[in-house]
Amino acid sequence: MTRLSIIVVEQDRERALKIVDGLVASGAHDVVVIAEAAGLARRIAEHKPDIVLIDVANPSRDVLEELALASSPMERPVAMFVDRSDVQLTRAAIEAGVSAYVVDGLQPERIKPILDAAIARFHMFQKVRAELATTKAALEDRKIIDRAKAILMKARGMDEEEAYALLRKTAMDQNRRVADIAQQLVMAAGLLT
Repeated sequence: MTRLSIIVVEQDRERALKIVDGLVASGAHDVVVIAEAAGLARRIAEHKPDIVLIDVANPSRDVLEELALASSPMERPVAMFVDRSDVQLTRAAIEAGVSAYVVDGLQPERIKPILDAAIARFHMFQKVRAELATTKAALEDRKIIDRAKAILMKARGMDEEEAYALLRKTAMDQNRRVADIAQQLVMAAGLLT
């Protein structure tokens, strides 16, 4: 495992030491323990850790969501250890973006595999999110191009292939994307109607 910058969120000193010992046993890491929930988001943002470990003895849905949001689970992996849970709490943690949610599992020898799993799951979801964003953008581009083709077909009496060829040629002449030219055409047509 490479050297990681890790923030541990734990109010109880003994439990925090247990987590830090488990982290030290798994490799040389830069570990910062935060005991106070006040200002958590700011402190995490200041440290810019690679991963956040949160230990909560008796979680509530509000506490889980607040901790998860403060630790920016969309920016970094978050592993959460809880002593007890139920279906709603588990769902709330996962929906908040927690990468690993471990019930009754805070044993030092398990920390490294849990870190590995949280990091792998986080990267997998980052990849899926990026692919989804790319797919949505392509769909939006396709919609704009279809609207621009319809405008050209109506205004110039062209068929669909001719309209697309004109959009493509204009884009090539201006060294721009077809979707950008289509967007300009749709906006111009909107101004004229």
